[in-house]
Amino acid sequence: MSSTVWDLTPLFENEDALTEALKTASSNALSFEKKYKNRLKTLTLNEFNECVKEYESISQSLARAMTYAYLKFAQNSDEGSFLAKITNTSKEAEKYLLFFELEFNRLDKKTQDSFIKNAEVYDFYLKSLKKEKPHQLNLGIEQVLLKKEQVGASAFCRLFDEHFSNMKFNFEGKKISEGEILSFLYSADRNKRKSAADVFTKELKKHQPLLGYIFNMIKSDLKIECVIRNYKTPEEPRHKDNKISQKSVDALIRATEESFNIAHQYYEKKRELLGFETLYDYDRYAPLEKDDTPFSYEKSRTIVLKTLKNFSTTFYEIAQKAFNEGWIDVYPKSKKSGGAFSHPATVDTHPYLLLNYTNQRRDLFTLAHEMGHAIHQYLSRKVGYLSSDTPLTTAETASVFCEMLVFDEMKKNADLKTKRAILSSKIEDIFATLYRQINFTTFERAVHAKDDELSLKEFNQLWLSQSSKMFGHSVKLTPNYKIWWSYISHFIHAPFYCYAYAYAQLLVLALFGLYKSGKTTDFTQKYIEFLALGGSKSPKEMVAAFGFDIEDEKFWRIGLDEVKKMVDEFKEL
Repeated sequence: MSSTVWDLTPLFENEDALTEALKTASSNALSFEKKYKNRLKTLTLNEFNECVKEYESISQSLARAMTYAYLKFAQNSDEGSFLAKITNTSKEAEKYLLFFELEFNRLDKKTQDSFIKNAEVYDFYLKSLKKEKPHQLNLGIEQVLLKKEQVGASAFCRLFDEHFSNMKFNFEGKKISEGEILSFLYSADRNKRKSAADVFTKELKKHQPLLGYIFNMIKSDLKIECVIRNYKTPEEPRHKDNKISQKSVDALIRATEESFNIAHQYYEKKRELLGFETLYDYDRYAPLEKDDTPFSYEKSRTIVLKTLKNFSTTFYEIAQKAFNEGWIDVYPKSKKSGGAFSHPATVDTHPYLLLNYTNQRRDLFTLAHEMGHAIHQYLSRKVGYLSSDTPLTTAETASVFCEMLVFDEMKKNADLKTKRAILSSKIEDIFATLYRQINFTTFERAVHAKDDELSLKEFNQLWLSQSSKMFGHSVKLTPNYKIWWSYISHFIHAPFYCYAYAYAQLLVLALFGLYKSGKTTDFTQKYIEFLALGGSKSPKEMVAAFGFDIEDEKFWRIGLDEVKKMVDEFKEL
């Protein structure tokens, strides 16, 4: 029997151990500053490499403490004060490290290039750091911004999380969480779906003034950040983090919006199969196969392990560790964070997966998705802490790829009725990570383009105008739907994050098509090597290993053609 709750002891045995480790890391950070500040230009090549290693080690120690505190908070929002305490202590230590990146970018080009050439695993990190120079401020200002960080955007993120984790929805005589109420949108009972949508909206509407205010503060904070750091647009910082160009993102959005008719065709066919005159927004996830049989976690575990074993022994062995060694917190509970994620932790520990498993078949694919993340994060440990942080655009590749593997496995021996249901569910998952995320991105563009704060009415109007593009006349959006922007956490935690899902979805569909074609005989090994690179190379360079160019609009059409094939198959069943 696998464990269903996190074992945090690989991070720290207890809070006392964390406190001691944080003291040591803080002391090491201070020593690092005394040893190297204003001396980088005097270092030999080997001394500079040792300097980077020390910087990495201290940064990793601080990240380990932050991981422990955040995971405690994710399990129980009452731990917010503990998270704040650890965050503040970590930020105090980080101020002694701030000089390093700033001072590196003050070195003359010849010295920088010499250090980079000799840096081995740190070369891409240092090359990326060079590109940050136009957006860096002087040390004094950077220290002030670091000090104030916890009462800026991150404070509103915490408020958002704590608020939602305590929010309850009165449904059928029970008070349930956000994740649980949203799960009823997948019910086979149309009345139950509509009732769940009504209950969710009724409660959400009570909190809209606060949620709108939080979004406006995030918007204002990003605007100020862009002004003081010399970014031309609100999304430029995200593209820089993702190591990709505006051109590539624009090509993705343009190609995707031009293919919205694929979604319209699918929803028209689904409406016909369900026998409805009109398909409403609460019908989007209605199952075609009326099966309320619980889909247990153990069943999902078995399917995921079998699927991964057939693809790669490496994938299978990592997944086994995850199931057996307390990497996963499985079930919903009071004050636990909603949704799902895989936290990378640090390269000397292991990832941690959070689920809110509600015994439905779609939970199988969520498990596969997060396990893919964990496998990717675990493999990228080899390149070290500074290079393991994967850009969002490639961070979603393993997660979506694992979903596709499980989907393929589930389809193999299914009868016609089940195959149609599985195919429908997978298409809807793809729409959620492709079309919906592009909708989210264009909505964010519209919001952040406004100079002033937005009223709730303006938020609602922008949300509906962007959403209607994806659905056209195939889905009727009810008045409820206009306020559903206000529960999307990515708008708060990571502005302009969402296009990365679409980026990865189309990239994976292209890669998965290549894998299934058998044209690349060593695909599995090449793919594992691709994942193990973490963030040590640019996405453009990594994807080029498979013969693709992410800046060519034709590349995105490869993935979109795969989506069309799946919808055509669904229509013909």
